[in-house]
Amino acid sequence: MKSSAPAPPVSPPGLSLSLPGREKPYVMAHRGNRVACPENTLASFRRALEDGADILETDLHVSSDGTFVCIHDGTLERTTDGRGPVEVRTLSELKALSASCGRPEFAAERIPALAEVAALLPPDRGLALELKSDRFLDPEVGRRLGEELLALGVLGRSVVLSFSRARLDATRLGAPGLPSGWITLKEPRPVRGVELLGPFWPILVVNPLYVLLAHRHGQAVAPLDPSPDGRLWLYRLLGCDAVLTNDPAETVRRLGRSVTRS
Repeated sequence: MKSSAPAPPVSPPGLSLSLPGREKPYVMAHRGNRVACPENTLASFRRALEDGADILETDLHVSSDGTFVCIHDGTLERTTDGRGPVEVRTLSELKALSASCGRPEFAAERIPALAEVAALLPPDRGLALELKSDRFLDPEVGRRLGEELLALGVLGRSVVLSFSRARLDATRLGAPGLPSGWITLKEPRPVRGVELLGPFWPILVVNPLYVLLAHRHGQAVAPLDPSPDGRLWLYRLLGCDAVLTNDPAETVRRLGRSVTRS
């Protein structure tokens, strides 16, 4: 009987979230600062960076003409003034829509392309991309994503995320140099084969050894908890590598760090 192929090597602890000069736990801005601005807009991402966020987290879909665009839902109704599926629209059609989330003062905001978000990143900040479409089950789409991140100069500071191992595995085939992170609501133990784990935060209460075990396997941990401020003490105690937050300004403040916004 032939032996099975060896598992792909994983990175040393936290390598997929290594931002020299930034302090852990890194503050990961969930869709930007979605408290102050409409989610997944350039306004939201700029505000998060001004607030002192270390990592911009956003969601990726693919337009009908193959552009990576940053929007959470597969449909347009909740966050824009459009209707129907994202993936049937061209980039120009998507850009004609307001992405204000119903907030009149942000009517001029548009669905950003991935390249626009990457262009905002200072050299010491990172990018976390949640793969929201089954288009990412095609390794060719993953290859194009990896090539675009490389061309944009952010490949070494990026990680792809998903609840779907199938999307992550396909993207890894297409872009083997791009770290991946698995988000889970139920699995109580670290699972191998990814560089980053995003357990729903109660898992860390049920299994307080989770982070220690993940680090022994060479994996970083960023709990799924977009309202983390009341549990920051726990995440620091456990040694989490990053914390997700809807309000990076408040999370930065509670961590005792400076908000850079004037």
